[in-house]
Amino acid sequence: MRIAAHVLTVIGLLCLVSGMVWSTPSTTYWTPATLDIQPVGLTHVTYDTYTTIGKDPGEDFPTTYGLTWGAKLGSKLAAEFGFDYLAPSSDPWLLNAKVGYPENTLSANAPAVQVGFFNFGSLKQNIVDLLIGKSLPNGQGRLTAAYYAGSSSELRSSSGEKENTGFMLAYDRVIIPDKVIFAADYASGDNAIGGGGVGLYYYFNKSTSLLVGPVWFNDKGINGDMKWTVQLDINF
Repeated sequence: MRIAAHVLTVIGLLCLVSGMVWSTPSTTYWTPATLDIQPVGLTHVTYDTYTTIGKDPGEDFPTTYGLTWGAKLGSKLAAEFGFDYLAPSSDPWLLNAKVGYPENTLSANAPAVQVGFFNFGSLKQNIVDLLIGKSLPNGQGRLTAAYYAGSSSELRSSSGEKENTGFMLAYDRVIIPDKVIFAADYASGDNAIGGGGVGLYYYFNKSTSLLVGPVWFNDKGINGDMKWTVQLDINF
C-alpha cells in the first residue's frame, strides 16, 4: 500500500508537467556528488522517497520535497541554492547551496570544480564539500569525487564515535540518449549519510525524470536496512 501511494503521487505530479526544457538533477543518486549545477531560469522540484519493502514501516525515511534554483556569478562561475522539507519529521527544514566552475571553464579540458554545503538546518549536520569531476572520453560516462566535513556532534556512528569527515564517489552514464541514465554513488563514513546505491533514471521528457533503485547504508544502527528509493525530478 505504501508503494502504491508513492506511485500515485508520482503519476499525479507527472500530469502537471508540460512545455519544459532540459536540465539534469543536482544529485547523482544518494549523494550530492555531481558535476551538474542547476541552470539559471529554471525551478527544480524534487520528490524523494526511501521505503522498506516487507519490513517495519517505521524504518522508512521521511519523504523529501525540495526546490532548487540556479544563479550566474559572472561569465564563468555558476551557483545553485535551495531547500528541502522532510515530512513527517521533527527536523523538517534543510538548506543547500553550491558554487563552482563547470567543465572546460577554467581551461580547455579542465574538470568541474565546486564547493558546496548541504543538510544545513534543523538536522544540524552542516556538511561542507569540495568536489572535482570530469566527463570520460568517447561517451564513457562521468566520474566525480568529493571530500566532505560536517558537524562532529551530529555525524557520529551508532556507537557514538565521531564520523564527521569522509569522501564521496559518483559515476553516471547515458544508456539510451534522452531516455535512460545509469547512476551510482557512495559516501564513506559510519554516519547518517554513509552509504550508496545503484539505479536508473528514466526520462519521460527532457525535463522530467524518475529514478528507481536500492540504497545501502554503512551503519544500519542509524539508517536501518536497505531501502528502495523513488525520486521524481521536474524542471519548470
